Formats: sequence, C-alpha cells, structure tokens
Amino acid sequence: MKVLVIGGGGREHALAWKIAQSPKVQMVFVAPGNGGTASDLRLKNVPIEGVQALADFAQAEKVSLTVVGPEAPLAAGVVDVFRARGLRIFGPTQAAAQLESSKAFSKDFMQRHGIPTALYQTFADAAAAHAHVEKTGVPIVIKADGLAAGKGVVVAATVDEAHAAIDWMLGTDAGVPPLEVQHSAGSDGRAVPRVVIEEFLEGEEASFIVIADGRNVLPLATSQDHKRAFDGDTGPNTGGMGAYSPAPVVTPNVHARVMHEIIQPTLDGMAKDGIPYTGFLYAGLMIDAQGRPKALEFNCRMGDPETQPIVMRLKSDLLDVLVHAADGTLGGVELQWDRRIALGVVMAAAGYPQVPRKGDAITGLPPAGPDATAEAVVFHAGTVKEGGRLMTSGGRVLCVTALGESVKVAQQRAYEALAPIAFDGMQFRHDIGHRAIKAR
Repeated sequence: MKVLVIGGGGREHALAWKIAQSPKVQMVFVAPGNGGTASDLRLKNVPIEGVQALADFAQAEKVSLTVVGPEAPLAAGVVDVFRARGLRIFGPTQAAAQLESSKAFSKDFMQRHGIPTALYQTFADAAAAHAHVEKTGVPIVIKADGLAAGKGVVVAATVDEAHAAIDWMLGTDAGVPPLEVQHSAGSDGRAVPRVVIEEFLEGEEASFIVIADGRNVLPLATSQDHKRAFDGDTGPNTGGMGAYSPAPVVTPNVHARVMHEIIQPTLDGMAKDGIPYTGFLYAGLMIDAQGRPKALEFNCRMGDPETQPIVMRLKSDLLDVLVHAADGTLGGVELQWDRRIALGVVMAAAGYPQVPRKGDAITGLPPAGPDATAEAVVFHAGTVKEGGRLMTSGGRVLCVTALGESVKVAQQRAYEALAPIAFDGMQFRHDIGHRAIKAR
C-alpha cells in the first residue's frame, strides 16, 4: 500500500514513522515533510501543499490511504475534495473540523449538547469585550475565534493583560501588529475577527485523543504536555515543550467520565447535527481536584508533541487501525500498548515562541529509520535538509522521545539522547515529566 501523510511537523514525522513500520506499506509519502522525513529511506517528501494538488497526487500515485496531520488543510476542506474523487482519506470534513477552526462554534456546540466546559461569551465588538473583562475580573481566558497556529489563547492574570489580548486578537490597537488568524464565519456568514472570553478553570490539564469513524470511537493512550516555555511551568505559552504518556491525572475513573460525559456526547452530537465526525479528535481537558473533567477545547487532529510519546508506546499496526477508521469499521478494533512510559523533550529554536530564528545548522543527530525497537527516537518538526546538512526552519525543531520502565527512566533516556544534539541558540526545558514524577 502507498500512504500519504499531509503535513510537515513533528506530529506528521511521528505518524509517518509509525505507519512505515507496517508490513503492508510500500511507500509513505509526506507532503511537504521536513528534514527528518527526508532522511528516512522508507519515507519520501513531496513538495505539495494545495488541496487540489494533493488530491491530484494521490490519484496519480494510486495512494491507498491519506492521513491528514495539521488543522489548516482540514479547515480548507481537503477531506471533502478527496472523498468527492473517491479517494480514501482519514480526517473530518470541513464542516466537522469547525470544532477546531471556530472556538465560537465549538463552545456553542458544547453548550447545546450539555458537554461540560467553561462559561463563555463571544464578542466581535472590542468595547463590549473590554466591558465584559472589567465586569468579570481576572484571571480570565481570551481566545481568538479561528486558527492561529497555536498562538490564539491568552490566560490573563491581570486586567491589563486581558485588554491587551483583546486588542491584539481583534486588531484594535494601532500600535501593535494584530494576531494572524484564519477567521471563522459567524452566524451572519461573515468571517470577521471575534474573541471568545471564558472563565478561568482551576485544575490540571491533560490531553485525551481518540480515533473516530463517525459512529465508533477508540481512545488512544492518555498524555500530558508542558505548555510553558521555561522550567517550573513558567514563561510564555507555547505549542508544547514536551509531553509524556500515560498521564497519571487521568485515572480509570476520570477516563470513564471523559468517555461518558465528553467524548461520546461529542460524537453523538455531531451525528445528530448532521455532520458525523471521522478522524482524530483531541479533547484538551481541565481536571479539577475532585476528578471532574471539563473540555477546554477540541482539536481535529493529534496533538504535537503528544503524538510522539503516544506512537512510541503503540504496538498495534497503525495503518490497519486508520484504514478501519476511514472505512467506518472501527467497531471491535483494539489497540495494544507498551506498558512503559514514553517521554518527549522539545528542542526549540532561538527566539521561540515569539520570533523563532531559522537557518542554524543541526549537529549530533542519530541515524534516521523506522526502528520499532528503538528506546529513543528523534522526531523532526522545524527542520529542512539543505545540501546534505540539516538546518532549523521553525520554532519547535526536534522532539527527543524515549521509553522507560518509569517516568524517571524515560526522562533520563530522553535527556541522554538529547545531549549530543546541538544548534546555535537551542533551548529546551530540563524538567519535562516533573508533574508525573510528583504524582507517582
């Protein structure tokens, strides 16, 4: 079988690496891929990004399955285009992908279907949003209504921070460049800047990712990431500086509640609304001290860097599972997991997350390959191969991921594997997994 993985980040490298281990695979194409996928002989980068061009390629190459990694092609309707041509693809339709592409749609959906989440209001008018903050107080959460490459959420600890976030997201402060957002359409059909303002929830965050085929749902191993840039969970929010699996905070009781109160009602609600959901569904959770989960957000894809530890632990043939999911035959499928802990440490570029620097040479990398028995793997994200050299090309550059009998062992192995790797200005946290170690 030929498989196409759409995307070029760490999530896509990890998915392609795992799919390539299937004995049924002839070739895994990655579009556009990165320096890591370019270095793996069982993977082949193809420099294509447009939805129609991707469908043309899949048709010409007789690709058996396409797997969509990032959110932008989903929001652009890549699944709809492929299905219209009779091409097998795994991911939600453009309408279903609104669960991620529009925070307002997602919050309205959760409220309509009784899914526990934070209280919220949506604003297109800056003055009304500012007045709401003054009335409600802080801490408070400000979210851009649309795709913002992971930068569209601000947890404001002060009123001034909240006001600044509103102006930044709505573009109402002439002295500050506005946040780049792919705005979603409101109830009037117009795509205008909006913000969703939510109550601040106390607790511990966790990532809960499932595979859905429109009717059936299969939970993946739980995971937890570290959003803050610096040790001790300090500094600015990022797309994620590291992750581990499983997440101790998701106890068997919490897991059952999440499935019963959040995941299944979401799948049922989407079907009831006439937009059945097929694809990865990522629920970002806040779990309070009593073990009660609430949905912070939905993503219509695997998380990054959560994917890397999850696929390291997956023993089942991922290709088989995704074919079943794309064909609507997921019922009865079971996943086998390595009982060990997996932990990944992100190595980021100088200037990340504000203005990441590109073009620094990377040295000290191990050989690439789809080794299913490796205890440590370096997954690439923001890398590019130029003249035989690997260079940085984005904010999060690498995710060094390792398996271990305990969180401490997995952590030690990840940092040992990271030690020889170097590039100018590199930054990484030294305490990935500290919450799991404390919990255990």
